[in-house]
Order: sequence, then structure tokens, then C-alpha cells
Amino acid sequence: MGGAKIPVDLILSKLAEDAKQAHERARRASDVLFEDLETSIATTPYDVVWREDRVKLKHYRPRGEITLKTPLLVVYALINRETMLDLQPGRSVVQRFLDDGVDLYMIDWGYPSRKDRFLTIDDHVNGYIDGAVDYIRQEHGLDKINLMGICMGGAFCVMYSALHPEKVKNLVTTVTPTNFDTDQGLLHIWMKELDVDRMIDTFGNMPGDMMNFGFLLLNPARLMIDKYVGFAQNMDKKDFVENFVRMEKWIFDSPDVPGETFRQFVKDCYQKNLLIQSKMKLGGKRVDLQKITMPLLNFYGLYDHLVPPAACELLTSRVGSRDTEDICLKTGHIGIYVSSRFQEQFAPKIVRWLKERDGAEKAGGRAARAKSTAQRGKGTRAKGAAQRGKATKAQRGKGAKTAAKSSR
Repeated sequence: MGGAKIPVDLILSKLAEDAKQAHERARRASDVLFEDLETSIATTPYDVVWREDRVKLKHYRPRGEITLKTPLLVVYALINRETMLDLQPGRSVVQRFLDDGVDLYMIDWGYPSRKDRFLTIDDHVNGYIDGAVDYIRQEHGLDKINLMGICMGGAFCVMYSALHPEKVKNLVTTVTPTNFDTDQGLLHIWMKELDVDRMIDTFGNMPGDMMNFGFLLLNPARLMIDKYVGFAQNMDKKDFVENFVRMEKWIFDSPDVPGETFRQFVKDCYQKNLLIQSKMKLGGKRVDLQKITMPLLNFYGLYDHLVPPAACELLTSRVGSRDTEDICLKTGHIGIYVSSRFQEQFAPKIVRWLKERDGAEKAGGRAARAKSTAQRGKGTRAKGAAQRGKATKAQRGKGAKTAAKSSR
């Protein structure tokens, strides 16, 4: 009985066909890569309306009628940049909000320098975020505004809403870690064992490039091999190449994180899990989640390898609000914001949710706000890097805020 024969002719035919297709793809790719590509990101017009130190407040220019009475402030993480929410025309959370009548503000954290190494979480939450919130409240004559936080910025918004509930009308958290006592995902496992004191004492600020490298190591096969194999297979498609370059621009635009902020976030959150237990303290005050009595909408991703569901889903059961909602989308950490499929579920849901809770707010506190703003202008944060260098955290001192309107 004869053995099975190897179909050599079929194998050679297939190889020849593959080679022809590869040659044709390479020819088309050459045409794409040598023509002009549109890879700009964050192109939606805005004005810088307030700034302090490296931090700017962006106010996006309306694209139509503003139908939401209460403005929305978006707070992104200190890691990477808020430009991810406006990555490309037609696939932009920013543009979705504007098209649906949202009066939109966003914090740009800028790029920390050596003098920022002693800034703490308290400086960011009770300093920069509070300053931006007060500017918007005064500008619109409101006691409360809507607040939306993303990832680490969402954790900051949770802290802010617990400490200043009288200033927040509605709170939206997206892929926001609040419960760090989980072994879902390598990041939480690594952070529990990280010698953060040695790292920050060595570097000063936490280098953005080092954080990016750590994120790549969480899933090297997908993030360092599959991604570029996919690019090679699709580099003859102009839209794909442009979107790929936009995403690469965003990924590798990685500011450093102020050293003391990073140290405190790792210790108090990842290693001690104080936030979800209402045991964390900022500026000498306890962050009591029961003080969060405003409506809360909490988004997270089922397949998020950075902030897994277990890190997000406890929040709504720990706050004092009776109006809470959890939404788990079947996507990852970034897909919520850049996937065309999930954008249909994400931004429109937030707008509907906010409009349902957009009752008129009294502006009875305007005189008190004016007094508070005047006091703030006399000094709320230490400006002297030399003084901060002698302490373990930033000291409050004199420094005037400037509300400078400038076109982008």
C-alpha cells in the first residue's frame, strides 16, 4: 500500500500566489507611504481659558447649540495625554460631546519638569482641579458642574467629589481604578511589590518612557509583535496607516509623572488600597466615599488589562449616592474611546444620562465664590522649588492664578 503523496504542485502554486500578492501589496504600500498622509491628532478648536504652572484648562468651541445647561469638565490621567479623546475627525469623543450640545472643558496636565517632583496628589486634586472647577463655576454663575474622570484622572475625580461634593452636580468615571486589592492583571501584581521609594529617590519624576516600557511588558506578544505584523499586512491601506500613526503618536507622547504624586498613588492606592476603604487622606482630610451623594455613572472594560473590572466595579456600592449605574463594555482600556463601535455606546450614553439630570442649579453661592476666588488669588500653592525641595511634599504658599484667554 503506497504512502500519501505530498502535493508539491499545490504547495508551489500557493507559494507563487502568495508571492504575487505580497509583491502587489508592497507596490501599493509604497504608493501609500510616499504620498502625503494626514496624521494630525487633537484638531478640534479650543481656547486656553485658565492656567496655573504647567496646567491649562481647555474650553472647546461649540459646534452648534449648547443644549446641556451644566458644563462638563473632563480630567484625564497624568499618564499619556488627553489628546486620545480627540484622536481623529469622525472618531473623536470630544466631537461627539460637542455635536450633542455639551459645553466642554478639559484639563491639559502639560509636561512636568524637575521643579514639579514634590507636587502631591493633594496639589493636583485640591489645587489644580479645584482651581479649574472654580473658574468654570464663576464663569457660568453656577454652584455645581459636571465632572468626568478617566483612569488615574477618574480616581482624582472620585477624591475631589468626596472632598468637594458641593461643587459637583454629576460624576462620570471611566476605566477608573478605585479598588486595588485584586490580582487581575499583571499591573496590580507588579505594583504591590514595587520599591517606589527607591525609584522616585533615583529619578525624581517617574519617567514616561519607563512607564511605556512597563506597559509594553504587560502583553509583549500583542503590543510589540502582533501590532506591527498587523501593520505589515495592512500598510497598503491609507486609512489604516493614518490611524496607526495617530495611535503611535499618542502612545509615545508620554509626559513624566511628578515623583511624589506617583509615590503616593502607588503606596496609598496599589499597596494599601486606602481609597475604596475611605481611609485615604489629602490635605489632612479623609476621602470619605459616603460624601459622594451626587449621581454617579461608572464605565469600565471587560477586557481591560490595565484597570480590570475588579478594580472598578466596587465603587458604586461604596459611595453615598442612591443614583448610580455601572456599565461594562466588552472592550479594553482604550477601545472605549477610539473604537467606532463602542463610541456609539459611550459618548451618547453619557450625554443622555447627563441631560436626564440637568435640572436648573441655583447660583446662591456667587458672592461666596467671588470671595473664595479672591482669597485663592492671594496664594494657594508654594511656587518655590527650593522650599519644596526641603520638604517631603509641596507646601502651600503664595502664587497668583491667572485666567488667561488665548486662542489655540
